[in-house]
Amino acid sequence: MNRTGILKSSNSELDLDRPNIEDYLPSGAAIQQEPRGKLRLHDLLDISPTLSEAAGAIVDDSFTRCFKSNPPEPWNWNIYLFPLWCFGVLLRYLIVFPTRALVLTIGWIIFLSAFIPVHLLLKGHDKLRRNIERSLVEMMCGFFVASWTGVVKYHGPRPSRRPKQVFVANHTSMIDFIILEQMTAFAVIMQKHPGWVGLLQSTILESVGCIWFNRSEAKDREIVARKLRDHVQGTDNNPLLIFPEGTCVNNHYTVMFKKGAFELGCTVCPIAIKYNKIFVDAFWNSRKQSFTTHLLQLMTSWAVVCDVWYLEPQNLKPGETPIEFAERVRDIISTRAGLKMVPWDGYLKYSRPSPKHRERK
Repeated sequence: MNRTGILKSSNSELDLDRPNIEDYLPSGAAIQQEPRGKLRLHDLLDISPTLSEAAGAIVDDSFTRCFKSNPPEPWNWNIYLFPLWCFGVLLRYLIVFPTRALVLTIGWIIFLSAFIPVHLLLKGHDKLRRNIERSLVEMMCGFFVASWTGVVKYHGPRPSRRPKQVFVANHTSMIDFIILEQMTAFAVIMQKHPGWVGLLQSTILESVGCIWFNRSEAKDREIVARKLRDHVQGTDNNPLLIFPEGTCVNNHYTVMFKKGAFELGCTVCPIAIKYNKIFVDAFWNSRKQSFTTHLLQLMTSWAVVCDVWYLEPQNLKPGETPIEFAERVRDIISTRAGLKMVPWDGYLKYSRPSPKHRERK
């Protein structure tokens, strides 16, 4: 059998979910340009399917696993526990979920009946309107947390409104913002979303000074950078919250922080968030489920359990670059939350690296 046949036979036995190693190697044209007699990684992988599988496992461990849900081990598949599990399912879906849906509905009714008149009738009293809207947004986020039976422990001093400071946190799901917002009305920088989430962003959340961006628009970067600098200078603006990973990671890892929050010339206040998977995995895999489906998953679980640490503020050290500053803060957050740091850009989740980038790596 020729070498191609051997590779095909071996690859058919590998896990279908394994990443494609060719994506992380130089393109065929680049390989052909290499001088003869010089052994490359591609040659080794081509010779040995075992090495190819091992390299796939390395890539899987350090990148793709950052964005995978890790379901817990099944515990109910025996004659003693299965009836108890079935009873729990009926209880969660027929009693707990309708009760939570009712709580969330009541919260929306109270919120909208107060927010709409305040937003429309107090336009001439901006300071009073902002204070009331802050309280209403915090209250609504509290209803959301209650609809999951959220058990959240906050550690450290509560954030305050001060100029020239920015808060940064690791990112697992959009509920990170809700959990933090119920304690302090943050102005968050976040990806623009479609549907009902986008409607909330363009109406209600703009009242607390939130800033939206679109990854597909290159011009948005300059506009957002200018808005960030203007926001941190304001004395009465809500504290600015940024998720510098730029994407949701599964709460076992942290990917590289974007440097934008660390080159504003202001104090950086780290926030570490760690979810306990005892009842539900809070990671939102936005490529496989909508946020509505994610919320339903949380509302049909027993509870969402997590810890939030407000850590010591950090400043740029003499001679330190913004990238080094970002890595230092990421290390502080990762250590406190027990997360593993990996040297990957989270945006690779959304776009494949160019051939030149792969060849350079």
